[in-house]
Amino acid sequence: MGNLLQGKIAIVTGGGRGIGRAIVTDFVNEGADVVIYDMFRPADLDAYIEGMKSTGRKILFKEIDITDTDKTQKAIDETAAEFERIDILINNAGITRDRLLIRMTEDDWDSVIRVNLKGAFNTIKAVSRIMAKQRSGKIVNISSVVGVMGNAGQANYAASKAGLIGLTKSIAKELAGRNINVNAVAPGFVETEMTAQLSDEQKEFFLKVIPLKRPCKPEEVAGIVTFLSSGKADYVTGQVLCVDGGMVM
Repeated sequence: MGNLLQGKIAIVTGGGRGIGRAIVTDFVNEGADVVIYDMFRPADLDAYIEGMKSTGRKILFKEIDITDTDKTQKAIDETAAEFERIDILINNAGITRDRLLIRMTEDDWDSVIRVNLKGAFNTIKAVSRIMAKQRSGKIVNISSVVGVMGNAGQANYAASKAGLIGLTKSIAKELAGRNINVNAVAPGFVETEMTAQLSDEQKEFFLKVIPLKRPCKPEEVAGIVTFLSSGKADYVTGQVLCVDGGMVM
């Protein structure tokens, strides 16, 4: 237990599992109350929340499709009204629809861009108004190393994550005057349900190009996100921090 985020109110999209849940856990252990925004309620979520009650912090869940602009605005307004502020936004929600470009359908492209990029646009736009009035806030967008270096078979995903980096840098410049820090974290090959869907060839490729020769654990990403969301990163904005075992140097 720590106090890096003591008393802070955080929203974590896609916080029900994988990297998102690791972030929620770290935040709660560092003293934050967290609201999870997710399209799906994981079957084990209630048991997870029950197990975290010993921290004394709140974990709430809102079933919300962040690609819906109006519903996202409503959800964030409700969260701000309930907690009287929003200190941290983590845009972690993301999907993949992997296939070579020549076989990629329009829906494969649109669905990934809609969730991974438009969803972040919706949440940032809604929460920035609240943070601007507070004159404080932290926004961390979960990108990916494939948004930095590209990857065959993931043109849609790489484009969405590269777009998220551009969004991060642009919004960081727009909101800096309101004391709002905006950064991105670009994980490499992380052991999650999403990466478990990769082919054996894709997994082998990633492990070959990782100097540390192992996958990343979700908790290792969460620790960096917690740092960027804390007062220790007050002078860090517009940055992309790769958590990739050295894949991109």
